[in-house]
Amino acid sequence: MNPISVLHIELFQSGRNTSDFYFNTMKEHLVVGHRHIEKPHRHDFYAAVLFTRGKGIHEIDFQKYDVSEGSLFFLSPGQIHSWELSEDIDGYIFFCSQEFYEMHYVNQKLRNFPFFGSVSFPRKLQLDIDELEKINRLFQELGQEFHSQNLMKEGLSLSLMSQIFINAVRLFSKDHDIHASSASLSYFKHYQDFENLIEQYFSSQKSISYYASLLGITPKHLNRITQSVVQKTATDIITERVVLEAKRMLMYLDESLVEIAFRLGYEEYSYFVRVFRKSSGMTPTQFMRKYKV
Repeated sequence: MNPISVLHIELFQSGRNTSDFYFNTMKEHLVVGHRHIEKPHRHDFYAAVLFTRGKGIHEIDFQKYDVSEGSLFFLSPGQIHSWELSEDIDGYIFFCSQEFYEMHYVNQKLRNFPFFGSVSFPRKLQLDIDELEKINRLFQELGQEFHSQNLMKEGLSLSLMSQIFINAVRLFSKDHDIHASSASLSYFKHYQDFENLIEQYFSSQKSISYYASLLGITPKHLNRITQSVVQKTATDIITERVVLEAKRMLMYLDESLVEIAFRLGYEEYSYFVRVFRKSSGMTPTQFMRKYKV
């Protein structure tokens, strides 16, 4: 079995001194990175991709998104992605390591941005004409700084990245009718805490009551939080994280389906198959036939 490759920033740097930050147009990126990105792969860095021209399909963690003018995507380390893009595709892409960003913004973590910190949060933002003009301008300025030798280049680059992230959070919030009230901010904080706990315990703990107890709230209130933030039940969030891990393991681990089910906390393989099918619409065997070459 060929494991899913993990790509590092230096693969794209072409002799640059830094391996913490990368910027390019989509057209040039596809040329520079063709031998690395033509197949499904993972990154060990955070990425943002803005498409300004062309069409296609972008698949992130086995979910397909349409690509068109104004499509803005965010990817976190470890996510598996691939794309099929038209010949006239263009736009911008940048990567950064966690250290590059968080060494300078001590009180702001990349995972605090919901599209980086939440497995369940949408990865695509579709911009209208006015929104695209604003975000496109920030990407262009970021590209100019990347290729410059200006004083305080790194500081301005980080500021532009933050502006892109913050504007995206606001636009996502507008789409989901979430406003910056103290109540909604509290919901976001609880939701992030919930997902952090899932990351620690999803292999062994599947019940809402377990996580609600750790958070110091009732299962009913936890459901209210998840419905408000991502329009899903808490059970959906837990199950989707388990099934996502199962898909990743099926792709890059040379283990039997029974072994994978057991590693994910399912002693009864048939129950694991039912959960997998209900969540993804196919059995683990059908998934492997579809995705593995």
